[in-house]
This record gives sequence, C-alpha cells and structure tokens, in this order.
Amino acid sequence: MINTKHLLKVSLSWINLTYLICFIAVAVYPPLRSQFMLYALHEQLNIGVSVLTVQTFIFGLIWWNIIATLGIYLFCLLYNKIKQ
Repeated sequence: MINTKHLLKVSLSWINLTYLICFIAVAVYPPLRSQFMLYALHEQLNIGVSVLTVQTFIFGLIWWNIIATLGIYLFCLLYNKIKQ
C-alpha cells in the first residue's frame, strides 16, 4: 500500500520547485513563454502584456498546489482501491 502522506509531501515539494524554476525562467527570459506555447503545445499566442508579479506568483503557486494535490490524491486512491 502507498504511504499517501509521504507521497503527497514529496510530490508537492517537487511541484513547488518546478513551479518556482518555471516562473523564474519566464521572468528572466520572457520569450520562453511563447516558445513553449509554439513548440510544446503547438499553439501561437499574441502575448503583449507581462503578467509576472508577486501576486500572480502566489496565486499561481496556490492553484498549482491545489490541482496537483487533488491529482496525487486521486492517484493514491485509485492505486489503493484497484486490486492487483
């Protein structure tokens, strides 16, 4: 059986570091955002306004963690309920 608490702690630590690295990367090199959209998502957006502020960082981090926690919890729930 998976240790759900431990998995959540490790996963959220990794997710927070990933979010922080991505946010800093876009702050340092803004064209990265449109390059990611073009090459990874095959979309093109006309981005004219920078939305990198302390407020967007904090709210983005909160939403990122809520969504990730729910996803990890669902994985643990399914892993523990589905018999092998």
